[in-house]
Amino acid sequence: MKKIFQVMLLSVITMTMLNAQNTVKGIVKDSEKDQPIPFASVYFPELEKGTETDTNGQFIIENLPEGTYKLVISSVGYTTFSQNVSTSDTPGINVMLKPSAIEMEEVIVSTPFHKLQRDNVMKVERASVAKLKTEGALTLAEGINNIAGVESVSTGIGIGKPVIRGLSGNRVLVYTQGIRLENQQFGDEHGLGINDAGIESVEVIKGPASLLYGSDALGGVLYLNPEKFAHSNSTGGDINMNYYSNTSGYNTNAGFKTSGEKFKFLIRGAYSSHADYKTGDGERVTNTRFNELDLKSGIGYQSGNFKTELRYNLNKSELGIPEEIGVQSKDRSPLEPYQDLTSHIFSSKSSFFFEKSSLDITLGYTHNNRQEFEEHHHDAHEEEEHEEHEAHEEGAALNMDLKTFNYNVRYNLPKLGKLETIVGIQGMHQTNKNTGEEVLIPDATTADIGFLATSHYHLDKIDFQFGIRYDNRSIDSEAHGVLTDEHYIEAVDKNFNSFNASLGTKLNFSEELDLRLNIASGFRAPNLAELTSNGVHHGTNRYEIGNQDLKNERNLQTDITLEYKNQHFEAFIDGFYNKLNDYIFLEPTGNMIDGAPVYNYVQEDAKLFGGETGFHLHPHPIHWLHFESSFEIVFGEQTNGDYLPLIPASSLTNTFRVEFDQNKKTLKSSYGFVTLKNVFDQNNASSFETTTDSYTLLNVGIGGKIGFGKQEMDFNLSVSNLLDESYYSHLSRLKTDGIYNIGRNISFGLSIPF
Repeated sequence: MKKIFQVMLLSVITMTMLNAQNTVKGIVKDSEKDQPIPFASVYFPELEKGTETDTNGQFIIENLPEGTYKLVISSVGYTTFSQNVSTSDTPGINVMLKPSAIEMEEVIVSTPFHKLQRDNVMKVERASVAKLKTEGALTLAEGINNIAGVESVSTGIGIGKPVIRGLSGNRVLVYTQGIRLENQQFGDEHGLGINDAGIESVEVIKGPASLLYGSDALGGVLYLNPEKFAHSNSTGGDINMNYYSNTSGYNTNAGFKTSGEKFKFLIRGAYSSHADYKTGDGERVTNTRFNELDLKSGIGYQSGNFKTELRYNLNKSELGIPEEIGVQSKDRSPLEPYQDLTSHIFSSKSSFFFEKSSLDITLGYTHNNRQEFEEHHHDAHEEEEHEEHEAHEEGAALNMDLKTFNYNVRYNLPKLGKLETIVGIQGMHQTNKNTGEEVLIPDATTADIGFLATSHYHLDKIDFQFGIRYDNRSIDSEAHGVLTDEHYIEAVDKNFNSFNASLGTKLNFSEELDLRLNIASGFRAPNLAELTSNGVHHGTNRYEIGNQDLKNERNLQTDITLEYKNQHFEAFIDGFYNKLNDYIFLEPTGNMIDGAPVYNYVQEDAKLFGGETGFHLHPHPIHWLHFESSFEIVFGEQTNGDYLPLIPASSLTNTFRVEFDQNKKTLKSSYGFVTLKNVFDQNNASSFETTTDSYTLLNVGIGGKIGFGKQEMDFNLSVSNLLDESYYSHLSRLKTDGIYNIGRNISFGLSIPF
C-alpha cells in the first residue's frame, strides 16, 4: 500500500511539473499605427494569472496548465481583446488592439462563465472602487449610489446598505472574497460592514440570482472583487490617504504584495475616523461619528494544473446611532446608543484544471459579533468619558454572535462543441447566539443546501444561457423567555424549499447593436426576525411581531436590454418587470406596547417595474471630452394598490468629464469632471413612510498622475454637494426626524505606489 501511494504521489508531482512547462508569449500593437503598446494588461481570468507587456509590447506567461483558456488583453484607450487560447504548442500571438474612447471592458466574475460584459447574456453593472473614491464617496456604501439602479438605505454616513431596484435587506445578497457575507443584514440599521480598502471593483446583478446564489438573492447580488495578487516575479505596494472636510474625517490604507513563480502574498491595513457630519444648514448631526479598523491579507499558490488561495479580513468598527441634532461637537468617540461590530472573514478558493474541464471549490467562514450599547441614566454632572466607561462596564444591551460556514463546489464540464455547462452544489451552516440582555432574534441554527446546473450556448449571432436549481433551507430556533410572558418567543422548526430556473439570450444585430432578454425566477425564505420577533426593536423604534406562518417569497422577473456601441458613442435602455408573490412586510396595527407602535409581519403579492437608460458620448475629434447621462426609475406597489417601502426616487445624472494625457515629466495625465444629479419627488410612499421633495446636487472634481523623478503618485480633489443643498434622501432613515443629509464635502486623496 505504501509503495502504491508513493507511485501515485510521484505521478501527480510529475504531471504537475509537466503541466507547468506550458508558456504563452506574444506582442500587442496598435491596429491603426502598427506600434507596440507598452504596459498593456495580459490576463487569463480562469487561471488568475497574468502579466504586462514590456516597453516593446511583448509579453510572456509561464507555468500554465495544459488546455484552452480565455486570454484577455486590455489597455486604456483601446477595445479589450478576448479570445480562447491553447496553452500547448502555441506560437507567438500577435494581437492588434483597436483604439476606442469608451472605457476598457473587464471580465465579469459574478456570473458563472467569466466573460467580458459584451459577451455576457446577463447584463451586469461594474464599477472600480478607485473611480468611486475619486467622486468623493466617504464609504463603500455611499459609493455604490453612483451605479445605475443601485441606491443605499442610510442611517447617517457610517451605516448604509444596498438597494437594488427597490429591494434591500435579506433580498440582496452581498459577496466578498468569493463567499456570502452574513452580518445580521435583516436589520434596517445594520450596514454593509465592509471597508473599501482592498476591494478592486463592484459588480451588481440587478434581478433574481437565486439560480447562482440560492435564497436571499431574490433582489440581486452585490459582488465585491478583492484586489488581485501581484503578477508573477514582481513586488509592489502603495499608500493611500483621503481627507474629508465635512466630517473632519480621514481614511488611510497601505498595502504590500509580492509574487514568485508559484507563491503569492498580499496584505493591506486601513483605518478610518469621522466626526459628526454637517448638513446643508450648518448643523452637525449628533452621533453620526464612526471609526473603523480593517485588515485584509491573502496567500496563494499556483503550479501547473492546480491553484489555491486563502484570504482573511478583519473588520472592527464603532458606529454611533443618531437620534437627533444635539450637541455640536467634532468628537470621534461614539455616544450611546452605538454599535460595536467585529467581523472575521476567512475564505479558501481552489481550482483543479484538467485538459478539458476544471473543478472549483470555495469554502468560507464568517464570525460576526454585533454589540449595541444603549443610553443609561447617569448623574447630570458626570463626564461624557465616564458615561462611556460605565456603559462598557454594564455590558452591551444587545450582543449577537453569528457564525457561518459556507461552501460552493462547481464542476466545469468538458465543452460539447459550443456548449459550456457547469454543475454544482452550494450551501451554508449558520448559528446565531445571544449573550446580551435584549434579544432581537432567538438562538437558532440555519442550514442551506442547493444543487444547480447552468449552460451557455454560443452561436455566431446569438447566445443562450439557461439553468435550473433546487434549494432547501431549514431553520431551527430555541424558545426564549417565560411562556406566560407577553414577550415570549416560541421555538421554530421550519423547512423551506424551492425550484428556480432562468433563461436568457443575447442577440447581436450587428457589431454595434445587441439585445439581451432574460427571464429568471427567485425565492427567499423568511428570516428569523420575520418569523420570531416579539419585542421593541430600538433601532427602528417599533414593537415588531413575527409570523411563523410566513411562506417563501417568490418572484419572476423579465429584463430586456438594448445596447448600441461604437468607437465614440454608446447608449443603453434597460427595462424590467418583477412580479413578487407573498412579499413580506411590516404593517402597523394601530396599537401600542411598551410605548412603541406595534407592527405585524404580513404577506401580500406585489410588483416592481422600471429601468435605467443612458448614453456616453465621446465626440470626434475632441478626444479629451466625455459626456455621460443616465436616468433611472422604479415603481413598487402591492396588488391592493398600496405602495412598497424604500422605493428610491427617480433621478437624472449628467456628467461632463475631460481627460488629458500630457505624458510630461511632472504632470503625466489629468482629468476633471462636473456632475449634476437631479432627484425627483417621491410621493409614492408606503403607509408608514414620509414623502420627499426633489433636490439637485452639483459635484465637481479634478485629478491626475504626477511624477517626481522616478516616483509617481495619483491625486484627486472633489467637492460633493457644491451648493451646500439641504435635502432629504428618500432612503434616509433620519428623514422622519427632520434631519437632512450631508452638506458640502471637500475631499482630497493621494495614492503613492512603491
